[in-house]
Amino acid sequence: MTQRLHLVFGGELNAPGSTEFRDVDKLHVVGIFPDYASAYRAWKAEAQRTVDDAHMRYFITHLHRMLDEGKESSPTREIG
Repeated sequence: MTQRLHLVFGGELNAPGSTEFRDVDKLHVVGIFPDYASAYRAWKAEAQRTVDDAHMRYFITHLHRMLDEGKESSPTREIG
């Protein structure tokens, strides 16, 4: 079975409609999860916890898409 890792993180945005963070040093990394369902539960909990702050936003990132070493254009191949 293919491993599909998901990162949940968030922080304060410059503007509610943007995806640019005000201070990347203050990003909240919720964690890395083995499947979308558990990542979604973690994302939802953080999103609901900060619902009253329009500038706070959380995201789910699909890490497994960045780790595909088999693709020629994979960014991880350019590191080494």
